[in-house]
Amino acid sequence: MHSTPPTQNDIIHRETRLVGAAVMLVLLTAVVILYLFPDDTETLFAWTIRPRMTPLLMGANYAAGALFFARVAFGRHWSYVRHGFLAVATFAGLALIATLLHLDRFHAGHISFYAWTIVYILSPFLVVWLWYRNRHTDTGVAERGEAVVSALARRLTGLGSAVLLVLSLSMFIVPTLFIPLWPWSLTPLTARVIAAFFTLPGVTGLLLAREPRWSAWRQLIESAVLGLGLTALGVARAWGDFQPIGAADWLFVVSLLGLIAGLVAFYLSMQARRT
Repeated sequence: MHSTPPTQNDIIHRETRLVGAAVMLVLLTAVVILYLFPDDTETLFAWTIRPRMTPLLMGANYAAGALFFARVAFGRHWSYVRHGFLAVATFAGLALIATLLHLDRFHAGHISFYAWTIVYILSPFLVVWLWYRNRHTDTGVAERGEAVVSALARRLTGLGSAVLLVLSLSMFIVPTLFIPLWPWSLTPLTARVIAAFFTLPGVTGLLLAREPRWSAWRQLIESAVLGLGLTALGVARAWGDFQPIGAADWLFVVSLLGLIAGLVAFYLSMQARRT
């Protein structure tokens, strides 16, 4: 007796939408705390974060995540968001490990600590399960008239993402090697959390390197540009954290602005190729 093959209609399952909506709300709460009140983490967040550039960077990335999960909750096509799920699971798993390694830094008994801990205990497994549950609905077929990402662009994305992922994992495993080189002050905990955030584009880029459909790239790039743009604004807000200005500071700022410009240019060129 043969099992019935899964339906390939590119839908996002109901349970995936519900979890996406819940995660979006959690992330928006984190954005309000970290990006709007970066100097108040001692009373508002799961642990005290100094200097202010770190919560600003975290809040910017959570804003990108909130946009992504809003697309999961309210979008129509699984193929538009599927490549973000394993990246989110990787980040969440590393955030959980960082939490367990540095429990002494957290505000035990604070509601934010309980929320942080519960979210990162559940999310690595839940996100992987949702990806596994929903993966069969993707037809793998390009939409009529959509642009196709060139093989060269995909190879360059894959190469850059692999380098970023290796560096991010190295920073997570041995944060003390990167702390002296970083543009602003870090602790082992904040270094590991920032490294976990940087695995998100690393894993996403490796997955997109095998994906020729522009529709599967578009929304992920929009989320990335939002996060990078808010990070750039955060640099302006926390410029004092970069003093005295050194080579690492300029490298970070120039790389950030260059990445934003490159992604925007790539996005506009691909959108122009749609028919």
